Amino acid sequence: MTPEEVLARLDAPLSLRKRVGYLALGFAGLTGSALIGLLWATEPGLPPRTQVAFAVLVAIGLGWAAFGGWAVTRRAPLFARDRVVAGWFGVGAWLAFTVGGFVISLLRHRLEPALLGVVVVLGVLAAVNLRAARRARATLLRRRAELAG
Repeated sequence: MTPEEVLARLDAPLSLRKRVGYLALGFAGLTGSALIGLLWATEPGLPPRTQVAFAVLVAIGLGWAAFGGWAVTRRAPLFARDRVVAGWFGVGAWLAFTVGGFVISLLRHRLEPALLGVVVVLGVLAAVNLRAARRARATLLRRRAELAG
């Protein structure tokens, strides 16, 4: 493959497969948020810990829906920017889950050891995913600069 062909592939917008995937992700986040929101709205008298859990889940679902919409509407090449944004969103979702989990634990006056384990595992996964996304983007940008220069 010539450098011009590689550069043309790097400058291409998202493929149809990725667009459909991001569209499905957006609809899944929106659907999940809507269903949890409906359940939350139709169940009066829920305990505060359940309301906190529902709020966290609705926020995470809406965030994924917004990310899916953002990725689908990009016309310019992303150079793995979508991966980096998803990585940062994963870190944000982990943080929302962690705060929500600890608020629920405080409301129950008991800290579950399983919560700590889940928080640590999800935090490590979010950080590893973000690091891999940033490295992939840096590699693509470096390669584009080498081919263009």
